[in-house]
Amino acid sequence: MNFYDLPKEKREELVKKIETDIEQNLENDEYKNIYKYSSDSDTYIRKNAYIALGRIYQKHDDLRDEILHLLDEMIKMEDEKIRQTSVYTLGEIGKIDAAKILKIFPKALEDESSSVRNAVIGSLKQMCLKNPEPTLQFARKYLHHPNPEVRREMIHGIELRGRTHPEEVIPFLVELQDEENQKVRNTIIHVLGQISYKKGCLELVIAALKNWENRKLVHEALKEIVEVHKRYKFAYKSPQEARNYINVNF
Repeated sequence: MNFYDLPKEKREELVKKIETDIEQNLENDEYKNIYKYSSDSDTYIRKNAYIALGRIYQKHDDLRDEILHLLDEMIKMEDEKIRQTSVYTLGEIGKIDAAKILKIFPKALEDESSSVRNAVIGSLKQMCLKNPEPTLQFARKYLHHPNPEVRREMIHGIELRGRTHPEEVIPFLVELQDEENQKVRNTIIHVLGQISYKKGCLELVIAALKNWENRKLVHEALKEIVEVHKRYKFAYKSPQEARNYINVNF
């Protein structure tokens, strides 16, 4: 039975059991249950496993080194679900202690599994939201990586920070304005749309785009910005207001 097939009380009991089992495994240097939950076919079981590991890391100073060592081993394992869970756990820890996990994190950047690479993006997003300075420094280090998939992960991973602080993310995007890989290019356009719809953000994005040299990419981004304002009913400006602002100021 899957996690959300259970009634609410049973789900709450299972969440407590997962955390208790994982904590006991760590205290006894025996990781059977950690591997079991981390490789479960149910996404939400795995999610509760990595949330539990992150919570235990915060609560127990004496278990931190052991957890980091375990995650370093998990990220090399054959089972992609275990590797994925490891990356998401690193993201949970990175919200408060980025320096420790960023030594392990690069091992996942070029993982053969798309689910693991997507976990990299998801973890970077959460870390950048909660602990932006070291996460942005990490992203900059890999911004011009020869593997386009890694470049895409970095750009997508800083998106959430850009929604509230576009001025911190735009310098990363402008460096890749001449990107030739279509997936990376599409991600840049996507992120420009995503960092434009909150109060005061459209003005910052448009002011920056006026100075970009790659006019073709700029015009694609302007179209995406208007589309985002259409899709998001909660955008600060209406689609027409966004379009008018672009027409007047660009």
